[in-house]
Amino acid sequence: MSQNAAASASAPAQASERNSSQKLKYVDIGINLGDPVFRGKYHGKQSHQDDFADVLQRALDAGCEKLMVTGSDLKESKHAVELAKQHPGLCYATVGVHPCSAKHFESYRDGPAALLTAIGDLARTSKAAGRTVAFGEIGLDYDRLFLTPKDQQVKYFEAQLDLAVEIQLPLFLHSRAASEDFERLLAVKLPQLPKKGLVHSFTGTVEEMKRMVDLGLDVGVNGCSMKTEENIEVVRQIPLEHLQIETDGPWCEMRPSHASAKFLVDAPPLPKAVKKEKWTQGVMIKGRNEPATIPHVAYAIAKIKDISVEEVCEAAWRNSIKMFGLGEKIE
Repeated sequence: MSQNAAASASAPAQASERNSSQKLKYVDIGINLGDPVFRGKYHGKQSHQDDFADVLQRALDAGCEKLMVTGSDLKESKHAVELAKQHPGLCYATVGVHPCSAKHFESYRDGPAALLTAIGDLARTSKAAGRTVAFGEIGLDYDRLFLTPKDQQVKYFEAQLDLAVEIQLPLFLHSRAASEDFERLLAVKLPQLPKKGLVHSFTGTVEEMKRMVDLGLDVGVNGCSMKTEENIEVVRQIPLEHLQIETDGPWCEMRPSHASAKFLVDAPPLPKAVKKEKWTQGVMIKGRNEPATIPHVAYAIAKIKDISVEEVCEAAWRNSIKMFGLGEKIE
């Protein structure tokens, strides 16, 4: 058995032992585990040994019992499904094409319809195998139109929404500076999706958040969701029954310069982190966010909302299991 497989296989026992003492457990609903940095490769260069197994072990040690691996295009969606296959019960996949990658439909070797078919077939078969739990990351991003123009984003967001309805997968959504079109397109399809979905890495306004909740969507919070005082007010007002938490690693780390920093005074310390050039076994890498940091997301939310971290964790866990399943049942 590989080191990675061993880490996955031992997860239930470790989780049980851990929960009996600290009773805090987490789902990281947005983690880009397919990124090469989790294999020690940065900008195409191998900077340190592959420490993927260590990343998973630190997640388990922190109480992070479920990881939703984000699919952002066909290749990364296949990678996410493969990771779910390799680490059953711990890793689950999302399948879809990110709005910034929507131009891939036009450049796909056999045409847009063929890519849609490939994405749909992957989602359908991997859902049946219990590996894919959401359709995404899909949506709109008008902040980065230089990557994919607006008309292509809209066209293929609609097409993927149709697939999600057909396959009956909850949505894993992305929205940046596009709330009007985003809400208009979703409003038509959400009545056909009983489990609705989640807007991940939310950075919109209070008003936008309330409209998401009114549509029946949950809101994903990570470090990027708590950078500014305006962000903090949004988090304060997210209803607990619509809250889920994530790291969005390797991005969206929480930094001392963020508005969230003052809410982490009493948070437990994170594992030691060093620059990638000074990597040794068992340490995190500075600037490479990973699931082991998710307790800080929960602690900050608890302080912002003036409630216990246990309440935050219990609500987020329940919401994630209710929406995505993840091999669990609501108690």
